[in-house]
Amino acid sequence: QVQLVESGGGLVQPGDSLRLSCAASGRTFSTYAMGWFRQAPGKEREFVATISRSGGSTAYADSVKGRFTISRDNAKNTVYLQMNSLKPEDTAVYYCARARVPYVLIATRTYEYDYWGQGTQVTVSS
Repeated sequence: QVQLVESGGGLVQPGDSLRLSCAASGRTFSTYAMGWFRQAPGKEREFVATISRSGGSTAYADSVKGRFTISRDNAKNTVYLQMNSLKPEDTAVYYCARARVPYVLIATRTYEYDYWGQGTQVTVSS
């Protein structure tokens, strides 16, 4: 059983930055692509960013491209999401997830992930 624990969320003002972390249990972390998703109240969960198992490939939603950066440290079993220039529309619960299939390069759909964290709230408000 894999456990994912997110941290780093909070209340910030527009234009501020936050870095989310997701710590994973288990010894196969480097075998799987990882992703970040978010869900705002009344909306479906949406893709934010994904990173390949080596960290060499990444993909982003258009809404965050140029502002958010996903990275990982396989030695620490941790994936990060650096969020800059935050906007009120970035307000959501942010979830990290592990890809369902090992060795897949990247994954952008929710059904491509099988393990999810509990989520961390990010609120952007003045």
